[in-house]
Amino acid sequence: MKHLLILSFLAIVALSLSACHTVSGVGQDVSAAGHGLSKAANKVEQKINN
Repeated sequence: MKHLLILSFLAIVALSLSACHTVSGVGQDVSAAGHGLSKAANKVEQKINN
């Protein structure tokens, strides 16, 4: 019973840590997409103003 409890705890910790990396990666992807969109918008604005 003690071994099952320890294994369950370790599994939960491992899943939690991998979830943090996944959320962090998604945040970086969304940030990069936002920067790309901002650059594209600036280029369009420059073409309109010229």
